[in-house]
Amino acid sequence: MTGRKTKMDSYVKAARPRFEQMLAEMVELPSISMDPARAADIRKTAKLAVQLLKEVGAEARIVETKGYPVVEGGWTTGKRHPTVLVYNHLDVQPAQEPEWKQAPFAFRKDQGLYRGRGATDDKGPALTALLAARYAIEQGTPINIRFLWELEEEIGSPHFAEALKPRTLVHKPDSVLVSDTIWIAKGRPAIPYGLRGALGVRLSLKTGRADAHSGVTGGAARNPLAELCALVNDCVEASTGRVKIPGFYADVAPPTKKEIENFLASGFQVTRFKKAYGFLSLRTTDPAEVLRRIWASPTFEVHGLVGGYVGPGVKMIVPGYAELKVSMRLVPDQTPEQIFRLFKRYVAERNPDVTVEAEGMLHPFKGSFSGPYAEAARRAMKAGFGKDPALVREGGSIGAVTTMQRAWHVPIIFMGLSLPEHGYHAPNEYFDWGQASGGMQALAAYFEELAKMKT
Repeated sequence: MTGRKTKMDSYVKAARPRFEQMLAEMVELPSISMDPARAADIRKTAKLAVQLLKEVGAEARIVETKGYPVVEGGWTTGKRHPTVLVYNHLDVQPAQEPEWKQAPFAFRKDQGLYRGRGATDDKGPALTALLAARYAIEQGTPINIRFLWELEEEIGSPHFAEALKPRTLVHKPDSVLVSDTIWIAKGRPAIPYGLRGALGVRLSLKTGRADAHSGVTGGAARNPLAELCALVNDCVEASTGRVKIPGFYADVAPPTKKEIENFLASGFQVTRFKKAYGFLSLRTTDPAEVLRRIWASPTFEVHGLVGGYVGPGVKMIVPGYAELKVSMRLVPDQTPEQIFRLFKRYVAERNPDVTVEAEGMLHPFKGSFSGPYAEAARRAMKAGFGKDPALVREGGSIGAVTTMQRAWHVPIIFMGLSLPEHGYHAPNEYFDWGQASGGMQALAAYFEELAKMKT
């Protein structure tokens, strides 16, 4: 073990300049999948990904879909060797927040911190996995390591399933590794075994052809902003988050006592959680209840209300149109299709003039936190970071995961490397060398563990 550790330490140290160069090239491409104006940058990112894979000795190609492509590549060392498919995504969130302290797509290296949109979500972890795989292959590890890098994850993976069809030659692996999740806290590795699903919805209400003077029409005119606000109040209790839609909780399976114990064993701290995300207050400060709410309970969130006058001062008009953007995070045994039907019927009962349109559906996922693959991941995380990982769930959604589960029915393991303070989906996003170096060690150890398994 000592000899392996010394050899791996030397490899990681030598790989650092290459990792930083690759990450800089990746971060400086604004691969924003939800912005049609960035389509050319998405294509450039796919071409760069192929180039980087080939530069480290892997084969690589672009797999086209009706939307944005995916990049497939890796090493096939032998037909009798186990095959692991490593999934990451290379598209990123928009970066329009005024709180950015630098240009978001200008990579900056700052004493082991790598700043820029996409650094931690998910380009840094993707390149970490790539260099870990190269080490495993260079050591002659008897394993096939394939990569599938998506460019539509941030918009719900609408065309990802096309890349898994037989004609694309993305072959069924023996297992899948996903490196796109967040730890609870620095210094405490975390392995999630579940994801929440998501349902995005846009509600619109038109009550007039144009805005009207409130002094002339107010009192008689309908106000679509007020009506949508009332509708939200009918859907969710703002102070507690309790959803009022009939049947919403019918299929929810609460976490077991053992799961809650595992959640708490993660080292979670409410004060650290508040600081990491900039919260001034929370709906509850009980650690077990916070964890239940963010990992194992469904939600109803309001994201934006559009309509009327939003400039300086108060323009006294009655708007003729308003739009409300909401989403619901869903837990295992709920389905977005069923929840959408319940919600649409409920809205029609409350206000039949409101138009309800689904804006993306992602199914929840729940894997196993026991068995040979989970145990291999535990040992690998400890090898890389020196501590046993916590077994948790993840509050976010990854559409590709359930697509791969339905397509292949193979074990799916999560070994994310991001931290809350890295700024997932937030301004001033960054990744750090500590997570990258430990991640290379952990992922290389995981590939070695898989090579010992019989398929």
